[in-house]
Amino acid sequence: MVAKYRAGGLDDPEDEAGEVAAAESAAERRVAEVDAAGHGERLDRWLTGLAPEFSRNHLQSLIERGCVLVDGRALQKAAHKLRAGQRVEIELQPTDESRAFRAEPMALDLAFEDEHLLVVNKPAGLVVHPAPGNWSGTLMNGLLAHHPAAASLPRAGIVHRLDKDTSGLMVVGKTLEAVTALTRQIAAREVHREYLALAWGRVEEAFVVEKAMRRDPVSRVKMAVAPANLGKPARTDVFPLGVGDVQGRPVSAVHCVLHTGRTHQIRVHLMHSGHPLLADALYGGAPALGLSRQALHAARLGFTHPITGAAITLVAALPADLASAWAGIGAADLPG
Repeated sequence: MVAKYRAGGLDDPEDEAGEVAAAESAAERRVAEVDAAGHGERLDRWLTGLAPEFSRNHLQSLIERGCVLVDGRALQKAAHKLRAGQRVEIELQPTDESRAFRAEPMALDLAFEDEHLLVVNKPAGLVVHPAPGNWSGTLMNGLLAHHPAAASLPRAGIVHRLDKDTSGLMVVGKTLEAVTALTRQIAAREVHREYLALAWGRVEEAFVVEKAMRRDPVSRVKMAVAPANLGKPARTDVFPLGVGDVQGRPVSAVHCVLHTGRTHQIRVHLMHSGHPLLADALYGGAPALGLSRQALHAARLGFTHPITGAAITLVAALPADLASAWAGIGAADLPG
């Protein structure tokens, strides 16, 4: 089975069974003559009748790429008005999304694995699943190579995600039963997730950020704090682990506990509290201590095994870049 993903990630799955089925086969050509009912119709709209299993956006991209001929001539304008009697030929090529759902062998740092699930220690820089600009080389591609049966699972078994430049632990289901149970645990807030971060400013006392979140109304690549009636509930507990001085400015090591799992939650909540993460360009955190990515690591993951019922708690040490920065301010480690 091939799955389709769009920008926005796990909150935005689409059911494109017909389109996917077409994409799995080799590109085919379809030819038809415009009848009286199609006279004056836009080319892209008319094509949705000839190839209804594809989205109109994808058909428009095929027009732009010269895959559509009208009376033997490539017309690269989706708004072209057709005339009755014209012969239209289209080469149906698979969508980028469907091509992305392919196995790509890669080294996976596995903290735990059995026949039901696995926990991967994701490195910074690895995208979790395909999206525009990253149609290959993702964790999902690696999972398909490591565990071919993942091809039959929703999102290849991925039940939650980390940002591209956040490192750390992620649990992945290997069977539909495990995926379903893990998804329910996450929805019920029964999966325990803790992070280590380096943030600008002085954090010497624990605090709680309980602010609803939504997509930023100005920049669609960002999230933002929102009034409770306009956003989804979100809570982050923040605990101090140490404060150091960097370039004449205080930097704090913090331990963050998630009670919800909104996109960019820790990054937004700390920025809103006046403590943006080091090297988090999207949310105003200046780089320091040699870091080229946001200083955030999913260090501890706890959940109930969906099949055996055993309590599982795993800890991932800081990767080299964060460990070096962490030592640079003399911060304490994740509490036991």
